[in-house]
Amino acid sequence: MDKIRFDKDVKVFYVNAKSFPEGIQEAHQKLHSLIPFSKDRKYFGVSRPEQGDGIIYRAAAEELEPGEAESFRLESLVLKKGDYVSVTIKDYAKDIMSIDRAFKELLALPDLDPQGYCVEWYYNEKDVKCMIRLQ
Repeated sequence: MDKIRFDKDVKVFYVNAKSFPEGIQEAHQKLHSLIPFSKDRKYFGVSRPEQGDGIIYRAAAEELEPGEAESFRLESLVLKKGDYVSVTIKDYAKDIMSIDRAFKELLALPDLDPQGYCVEWYYNEKDVKCMIRLQ
């Protein structure tokens, strides 16, 4: 387990998954059909329980230019700066359930931001950092 620091807020725009967890892959495919993959942009999965609707999952991309979210007609949110506790999963596609196990481990920790998200940071094409912001 590691700690990662975001020195500034990260604005992302996103596509909502129609369901969780079944709709995750479709949401990422839709996002990438709108925004071609770029090594200059960060890509995320962002989720948390909301408004009694269960877990809401969003496939998200970092906004690189102001107004980019609006130009794609997508909603946005901010991943707050600060310290995140993190588990890195190498070659996650070989064991997709490793993401679920990582978040279960992280959610058991104290001092998590109660308004924070479970964040999957797809920092390259094979690996993911599972993160939750600390208070």
